[in-house]
Amino acid sequence: MSRGEGVRSEEERAAEARRGPAAVRRGPFMQMGAPAEKASNFGPSARRLLARLAPYRAQVILVLVLSVSSVVMTSVGPKILGRATDLIFSGFIGGKLPAGATKESVLAGMRSSGQTRIADVLQGMDIVPGRGIDMSALGQVLMLAMGLYLISAALQWLSGYLLAGVIQSTVFKLRADVAQKLNTLPLPYIDGQPRGELLSRVTNDVDNVGTSLQQTLSQLMVSFLTVIAMVGMMFSISWLLALIALVTIPLSMVLAGAIASRSQKLFVKQWRNTGELNGLIEETFTGHGLVKVFGRQREADATFKIKNDELFGAAFGAQFISGIIMPAMTFLGNLNYVAIAVVGGLRVASGAMTIGSVQAFIQYSRQFTQPLTQMASMANLLQSGVASAERVFQVLDAQEQSQDTTQARVVSSATDRGQVRFEDVSFSYDPAKPLIQHLNLSVQPGQTVAIVGPTGAGKTTLVNLIMRFYELNSGRITLDGVNITDLARKDLRSRIGMVLQDTWLFAGTIFENLAYGKPGASETEVMAAARATFVDRFVHALPQGYQTKLDDEASNISAGEKQLLTIARAFLSNPDLLILDEATSSVDTRTELLVQKAMNALRSDRTSFVIAHRLSTIRDADLILVMEAGQIVEQGTHEQLLAAHGAYSRLYAAQFSGAGEETNSTVAKTSAKDIKQLVKAS
Repeated sequence: MSRGEGVRSEEERAAEARRGPAAVRRGPFMQMGAPAEKASNFGPSARRLLARLAPYRAQVILVLVLSVSSVVMTSVGPKILGRATDLIFSGFIGGKLPAGATKESVLAGMRSSGQTRIADVLQGMDIVPGRGIDMSALGQVLMLAMGLYLISAALQWLSGYLLAGVIQSTVFKLRADVAQKLNTLPLPYIDGQPRGELLSRVTNDVDNVGTSLQQTLSQLMVSFLTVIAMVGMMFSISWLLALIALVTIPLSMVLAGAIASRSQKLFVKQWRNTGELNGLIEETFTGHGLVKVFGRQREADATFKIKNDELFGAAFGAQFISGIIMPAMTFLGNLNYVAIAVVGGLRVASGAMTIGSVQAFIQYSRQFTQPLTQMASMANLLQSGVASAERVFQVLDAQEQSQDTTQARVVSSATDRGQVRFEDVSFSYDPAKPLIQHLNLSVQPGQTVAIVGPTGAGKTTLVNLIMRFYELNSGRITLDGVNITDLARKDLRSRIGMVLQDTWLFAGTIFENLAYGKPGASETEVMAAARATFVDRFVHALPQGYQTKLDDEASNISAGEKQLLTIARAFLSNPDLLILDEATSSVDTRTELLVQKAMNALRSDRTSFVIAHRLSTIRDADLILVMEAGQIVEQGTHEQLLAAHGAYSRLYAAQFSGAGEETNSTVAKTSAKDIKQLVKAS
């Protein structure tokens, strides 16, 4: 593993093993990243999301101007088309009347003959007896309408193009902010988050925010402006019909608000369940081998089914309830249309309005109810986007790790480097469960310090504290006399090389994985590190040598070869301080002997901390620390600790003699009946 990478404590690994591979990994700081059980208010989250458009206010204003212009031109169209209808109807009727007569004489004749209703209808129309349809005037009106609609479409396209750029830039910045935030979050937060849940917030939720803004913001803006324009045009034609049309607005708002309030909670639950399901899937398939080995397929499937059912229920409920808005608004719109048609027909029959005016008003009423329906139908997308934004904001609002001091000190470049001191150090993951209390330790430059003890004793915790992955409760740790809190984290971790029991390799060539340990390393340096750690021996057996590509899991090489690559990476980094966490656990016995020789060379002239379970690997350590319950209960050389007949002596005896006897005794006490029951249960 390269310098500066995180260390998972053995306490966490043991707890995860007890829970099973499909379990969500949780740590002592889990509550910091847990999804909120109760969503924030819709309004504040929506305003915060829209506030991220502020840097692009000039483009937004231009989009607004273009949208207003487009809507104004579109709103004038129906009235112009109503004029065309009047020209056609007037010309058709005028052509049927006798030429040379006046309109008044024709209407008087109709009334005298008992055709009063028809005369009232024609009274408000511009009719010239004997003259047919004025094709020239009709053509001019139609060309004007077509021109307005074309210009309106062009303006709407341009505003949509500009708004798409604004939204995508906003989402780009949001995604960059989240990525930057992840780099500033403390390790306890990352360890306390199910990886799938955090990935879902960074990917799915951010993408959903962008999709929701793209689909709703432009539509809502155009729909809102259209409603205002249509109301104005309707009042210009008939205030009575306009009042009838406006009755649907409060009804629509009340109906949409009632439905939205119920669906918002379900949308939040939907995205929370999506993150939990992603976390479960990621954990299950990452530990797919363990699931198979321990026969936990049924449990994994059952857990997946439960989470999948929860997601189905929340998603179905959210979509169904929010989907009610569209048919409800359509129903109100149809009622409004019927009312306008009836009253408008009566107004035409009385001569108060022309047929063209009623036609234009009906068009306006449809264009008025349509944006209301669209705004209501956009509610589900908007709520889904705001629910995702809340989850993203929870990551952005998480407490960051403490900042490096503004006057960071630099460790002396003296020849003897690597002195580490623990001075009255106290630390615990959970304040209610003390772990390390008042620990004092002094390690001299060049010493090899081995740390042994039972699982959960706090061995890896010491490493986490040296790397400053966790902050101390009290006391201090110094490196070459400088408090590590006075050092920049980057400077501190650049001086430390680590080789962990859990190997970490990325998708790329073997050469790239080795060179990761030292940015800018030359090919000569990489090859020298590979030869020193015996990586060169097995790489030459591969078809493409150092250019062999590894997949994400590095499944095309063995576990021992993975371990050798991480050891070579530590060699290349040439650190002042070396940390080895059971670094040879995955290599065979012959390779282990070779690696031990290389380790001895690597550890020369630098301080080394070796966390070991196999005590045979640390016999030559300058100092062996025996830890129990976060405390150093013994320290000394291998011979001194054996002679003391204390905790180390018991560990040594259990590992090399007592383990086999205890196992045999346990097997002897297990009856055949018990074995059959165990087999049946599995």
